[in-house]
Amino acid sequence: MRVLIDTNVVLDFLQEREPFVENAARIFQQIDAGEIEGVITATTITNIYYIIRKFAGDGVARDAIAQILIDLTIAPVNRDVLEGAIALQFADFEDAVQYVCGISHPVDVIVTRDVTGFSAATIPVVLPENFDDFKLRLRLDDPR
Repeated sequence: MRVLIDTNVVLDFLQEREPFVENAARIFQQIDAGEIEGVITATTITNIYYIIRKFAGDGVARDAIAQILIDLTIAPVNRDVLEGAIALQFADFEDAVQYVCGISHPVDVIVTRDVTGFSAATIPVVLPENFDDFKLRLRLDDPR
């Protein structure tokens, strides 16, 4: 299962933000165990670097990015993705970019704490705390 992880969930994990870190950590544990493939967008990398550097310094930010590059698949953000995101007219352009990346770099689900930002999505969108239930329902629905 390929899972697009929104920037807010990655930051919850990296910055150990309460009360969200536990659910984010569970997702990253599944990535580490090879149970799921974690995908983030290329723009998430720069956003994470900027935010972590601001709070913890350049070295910590670079270490976080280095680990992300090992653990996660990076979905490219190119002209087609950006034009597609603009055409969607989502209220939040960043969410639109995430969504178009999820379509063009096909994922099975988007995990975010901002599900309302993806209200027009055709890909399932779940909160981190509902991700395990989503996976279970998917397995129960799969006749294989």
